[in-house]
Amino acid sequence: MFAHIPLMIVPFILYNLGLAGAFGDITDPWQAQVFSLSMLSGGVWTMSLADLLVLFSLAILFVEILKATRTSNASVLDHLLSTFVFVLFLVEFLLVERAASSLFFILMIIALVDVLAGFVISLRAASRDVNFR
Repeated sequence: MFAHIPLMIVPFILYNLGLAGAFGDITDPWQAQVFSLSMLSGGVWTMSLADLLVLFSLAILFVEILKATRTSNASVLDHLLSTFVFVLFLVEFLLVERAASSLFFILMIIALVDVLAGFVISLRAASRDVNFR
């Protein structure tokens, strides 16, 4: 049951929780610094909460692509739900003022890649299962 839930809904929910103030009462919670490291070159590398969310979303995209390699009757439901999550991202990006940010746009593109890769991988896997000879 839970295997069919698209994991890209998690970054969507986390982003909206951040906008709702779940991570503090700051105007843009995604610019908060998580940690910083001094490099050997003398520069300082900082990781913001936005960077961490993008990194988390890319890891989720990897898992979603692995899920797309399964060939079953429920894969159509997986693609439908992933498309629905992408549409949620798109509608919020277009209609919600605080969602008009580069972070949300990158998350939306990751959701689009999830949808497109899922369809392409499933079609490719299905073509290997069909034999006309």
